[in-house]
Amino acid sequence: MNDDIQNRHAAVADLPIAERDLDDLHSRLESSALQQDIVDVGYRVVDTEIGRLLLAATTAGLVRVAFEREGFDAVLDDLARRVSSRILCAPTMLDDAATQLGEYFGGTRHEFSLPLDYRLSSGFRQQVQRSLPTIGYGHTVTYAQLAHQVGNPKAVRAVGTACATNPLPVVVPCHRVLRTDGTLGGYLGGVEVKSALLEMERAA
Repeated sequence: MNDDIQNRHAAVADLPIAERDLDDLHSRLESSALQQDIVDVGYRVVDTEIGRLLLAATTAGLVRVAFEREGFDAVLDDLARRVSSRILCAPTMLDDAATQLGEYFGGTRHEFSLPLDYRLSSGFRQQVQRSLPTIGYGHTVTYAQLAHQVGNPKAVRAVGTACATNPLPVVVPCHRVLRTDGTLGGYLGGVEVKSALLEMERAA
């Protein structure tokens, strides 16, 4: 009899859990964690026309947009070190960001209206990054022009570094900054992604 009970328990344990049930469980855990204020950083992964992107947000706003080539685990580890270890996959925290990104890639949104958390940058780098949204959709400037715009015309190299280390690519459009000779320059997501974003905006 005991063997029969153990066999039945084993059979139940082997039953697959429905994906819908897992999603429901995660949603309830996420809701509970947010209500109890035990999450400092929420994240989700979204599929886009340029590949998967990791989005992360704090209560202050979107804090990180990461390309898959950066390694999502490495990005989350970095956020744990630099922001907080209280990180949770919390899709609802990023619903608005995901929706606006979908609209951007669909060609119906030309600027983002999301709260942004710039804490991963400081000083001149943050100043440069905060100025990037002023570059209009479908337009480009050079690193030298951007250096003039932020009031430090000799800081062309530093402007390039600020763009290269932008923690919020796509949303904060460092892809719209080019070299003086008109060539693309580097990009965290890869030159091919930078080219694709610019081409998409030109075609809209």
